[in-house]
Amino acid sequence: MTVQPLDRHALGRRLSVLANAEAGNLWHHAEQKTHRARRVGITGAPGAGKSTLVGQLALLRAERGRLGVLAIDPSSPNSGGAILGDRIRMDELDVSDDVYIRSLGSRGTSDGLADNLPEILDAMDDFDFDEVILETVGVGQAEYAAKLQVDTLVLVLLPESGDMIQAMKAGIAEMADIFVVNKADLPGASRTVNDIRRIASIQRTTPGGWNPPVLMTTNSKPESIAELSATIDRHQAWAAPATAIRELERSRYKLTRLIERRTARFLACQKSDFFDAPLDVQISQVAAAVGGGTLRKVAASDE
Repeated sequence: MTVQPLDRHALGRRLSVLANAEAGNLWHHAEQKTHRARRVGITGAPGAGKSTLVGQLALLRAERGRLGVLAIDPSSPNSGGAILGDRIRMDELDVSDDVYIRSLGSRGTSDGLADNLPEILDAMDDFDFDEVILETVGVGQAEYAAKLQVDTLVLVLLPESGDMIQAMKAGIAEMADIFVVNKADLPGASRTVNDIRRIASIQRTTPGGWNPPVLMTTNSKPESIAELSATIDRHQAWAAPATAIRELERSRYKLTRLIERRTARFLACQKSDFFDAPLDVQISQVAAAVGGGTLRKVAASDE
């Protein structure tokens, strides 16, 4: 199959429309997929060096085909858009015509992702990307949501990251496919690796399952980035038979998120008399609004 040159203007316009679309307008963008890009998620605490790591990893993996980088930044308190810290740190990637970088504001989401992210990832498939690297903001709830959107999830930690170790004990270790102790030339790196391995060995008990490796990376050692890239490849090969299951879970997440947002938008417009009605009446009205034309009128009135 011949792949057309990347139309950056069309892609940028498409992503902008999706990023700004209200929940009530997203039905216009549902399409049957014939192509799926590989998806790699990079998550971890702010300051862990995710953006630099993503940049190095992308430079290495861009040789394989069309590569997209979606970097979710905290939203600007004034514009609601991404602050663009990630975009600034990744400018060197623009040397390739087949590398595309886009910063997205987290906006109203509480899970470290961005509004309409499933639809945005689908749009990347429409433009024939071979792989998309997704960088999320924050930790905690982010891992649970990001896990559904990617094929391989890499959790980046710093040496002596005590708070993150505690979060892993609460269950985050179950989400990561690969652990990375970044800036491994700092003191305490080996101790952090041992802590992660101990916690991961306790929480991962499925016979025959993937045993998440713990890697050490540093800017001064390109071979450590190459090792991470090779480990991602191994995990994706291992996970390939479960592609259909992941697609099902993504569809569930997308629909659940869409219904939640449409419901919240409808309820925000209601006056006190709506909530005075019996609960079954409220539920019926919400169901009618979310599934019918009422919400479309609400969304249209705000455009």
